[in-house]
Amino acid sequence: MPDDVAATRAAAEEESALSHPPVDPDASAPYGDHPDQVIDFYAPRGRRGPGGLAPLVAVLHGGAWRSPHGRRHISPFAGFLARRGFAVASVEYRRGAEQDAALAGRWPETFDDVAAALDALPGLAREALPQADPRRTVLTGHSAGGHLALWAAARHVLPADAPWRTESPVPLRGVVALAPIADLAVAEKLGVCGNASLQLLGGEEGFVDRRPYADPVLLLPTGIATTLVQGRADIDVPQAVAEAYADAAAKAGEVVGLTLLEDVGHFPLIDPAADACAVVAEEIAQLAW
Repeated sequence: MPDDVAATRAAAEEESALSHPPVDPDASAPYGDHPDQVIDFYAPRGRRGPGGLAPLVAVLHGGAWRSPHGRRHISPFAGFLARRGFAVASVEYRRGAEQDAALAGRWPETFDDVAAALDALPGLAREALPQADPRRTVLTGHSAGGHLALWAAARHVLPADAPWRTESPVPLRGVVALAPIADLAVAEKLGVCGNASLQLLGGEEGFVDRRPYADPVLLLPTGIATTLVQGRADIDVPQAVAEAYADAAAKAGEVVGLTLLEDVGHFPLIDPAADACAVVAEEIAQLAW
């Protein structure tokens, strides 16, 4: 597909995904003192599981780890999942420096927050969403949030000196990563999101030193059921990034599902109006129910 045609389609897909009005949560709860340390909860509509409880889907939004892109843009996706019968927890976290909107991520705060949020999630969910079953939690994330989802699921295999390592992580039914920035080195070679991965780790020196603590592709195998959902027409986070992670998992002796969607770009995966979003919900359901 010619570059201009691909760019035009990508822009239309993004416009569609971001055109939905934000969906207000049913409840919110802090997991720390910073304003960005908050989780929004969406009560399930529709079917329930044993005991009337619904699986819990934890959502990590994307936006290249940059401060202008918060959880509000993914709230229609969270509401969509709630209408599908899931209890939903949409996690906010600290992103780029407040004084520099173009900077991606904060080290170590971005990682501090995701780890703290997931550690606090079971208790907060029981209070905010009594309809949720934290024992059946699926973690999902889009783009940069897909990176964080894969990373969070691998905390038990982080290097021994990593502050986020835990021997008893929150039990997960699985991970569904949506167009994830799953291999930071490949993402950098492709210039994904304006070299956001390099910024996330603090520049060239930090990229070398911090990758073992932050790059999901180096944290395999995890032993956790994992599926990647990727649009073949994605020009924001190209298919090669997901494929690199799936290949690395296979070399580590782990099978990672890779669902490739034809004629789908980056944003339809979180667009309730797109068929791809229904595919995502089904992938989550296969792990959750």
